[in-house]
Amino acid sequence: MRPDHHDPSAPNLDEVTTLLCDADGNLFPSEEPAFDASVGVTNRFLSALGSSRAYTADELRRASLGRNFRRLATDLSHELGTRVSSAELQAWVDEEAAVVTRHLATVLAPDEAVTSTLSALASRYRLAVVSSSATPRLAACFTATGLDDLFPVADRFSAQDSLATPTSKPDPAVYTHALRSLALDAREAVAVEDAVAGVSAAVGAGIATIGNLAFVPALERPRREQQLLAAGAWQVVTDWQELRDLMTSTAGAARS
Repeated sequence: MRPDHHDPSAPNLDEVTTLLCDADGNLFPSEEPAFDASVGVTNRFLSALGSSRAYTADELRRASLGRNFRRLATDLSHELGTRVSSAELQAWVDEEAAVVTRHLATVLAPDEAVTSTLSALASRYRLAVVSSSATPRLAACFTATGLDDLFPVADRFSAQDSLATPTSKPDPAVYTHALRSLALDAREAVAVEDAVAGVSAAVGAGIATIGNLAFVPALERPRREQQLLAAGAWQVVTDWQELRDLMTSTAGAARS
């Protein structure tokens, strides 16, 4: 449940200048369609490893929430006791990225609740995106959802493409990189994340984090809320309007 008292670890909103937003499942409902497209590639990857395991799209979504395909494929190969060369892994990553990006570009659309909230918040905070997804996928999603102007290319940070060594949340490296690139101290930022891995990554970088349930399926929300709080989320909101209210509160106190 959300805290019903002021959290002494809550950020001082008078010091916060920047919102660092996760992308998939947070800015747009991309996770379900992404896994619809990804599951075929994932199952072919498993077959290539000699495994008879085959996911459905929903099983894959639940199994890999917060991990990008590179991290998932690496974890699966370790679980199966097999080794995939860097070149082989990169080929699979490239194939999955291309398939998913093409699909998302056709199925995503602008969401007025997201756009209006972000437009209002942009008058007070700088907006940046911090994602495990690759830059081309982010670009396709921002164009499809009409968010290009709110998240300029210079303020997009990808654990796949922005780091010397690609990684994935919950590794905090992409958040640390974003802070450094934006010349921010952690206290000057608030992260917005929908998954445990994302909250863990942001909190690991010392950033106060809001859990966002806006695009989480209704039946999964109670459990996800508990998980996000347990991972260190400062607050959990159910929709973008609640997030806007929280971030524009003059007191900056935790909501009940």
